[in-house]
Amino acid sequence: MNQPIELSLEQQFNLWSFKSQVDKMSREQAQEFLVNLYEQMLVREATYKELLKHQWGIEDSGMNFQ
Repeated sequence: MNQPIELSLEQQFNLWSFKSQVDKMSREQAQEFLVNLYEQMLVREATYKELLKHQWGIEDSGMNFQ
C-alpha cells in the first residue's frame, strides 16, 4: 500500500527543468527562492483549508485543522 507514486512524464520534465534552473542559482538565490517557495506552500495550504471548511459547512466553528 505504501508504494511510491510515479510522476507523469510531464511532471518528470518539470522536475528536470526546475533542477536545471536551481543548479544555475547562487547559494543566496537558492536560499531566497526556498523561503519564497515555502511561503507559497503555506498560503496554498491555508487556502485549501479555507475552501474545505467552506465546502463542508464548518465556517469558523472553533475547530482548528492542522
